[in-house]
Amino acid sequence: MKAVFKNAWGYQGDAMNLPVANLEASLPFYTDIMGFDVVSHGDSPHRSAVLERPDIQIGLAENGGDPEQDGCAFEVDNVEAVFAEFKANGFDRDVPEFKTERNKNGTWKVFYVVAPDGLCYWLGEKQAP
Repeated sequence: MKAVFKNAWGYQGDAMNLPVANLEASLPFYTDIMGFDVVSHGDSPHRSAVLERPDIQIGLAENGGDPEQDGCAFEVDNVEAVFAEFKANGFDRDVPEFKTERNKNGTWKVFYVVAPDGLCYWLGEKQAP
């Protein structure tokens, strides 16, 4: 069973317009490793795709933005299950490097993933107070 992704927030405020240099080269990481399905493609005003896991969507776009300055935060039900799913799908990191982070929304158990296209992803499980 796939881990549950509850929410997605783009670092720059737009999880539906995450910049990539080459859409087709980026997609396999999202579909094969991160478990997203491609639900649509577009060509105007630039090449783009909408990706989905149950209950969340993100969008990748060849929009000229810098992927190394963008990414997305995902609230998940269980970060260890997410890491195990990614690893089973071929993710090449052996150690998950879980951390505890605190912000205005509480305490989170988190890990980070940098996609081959340069986008950075924060995956966090909210901890009980």
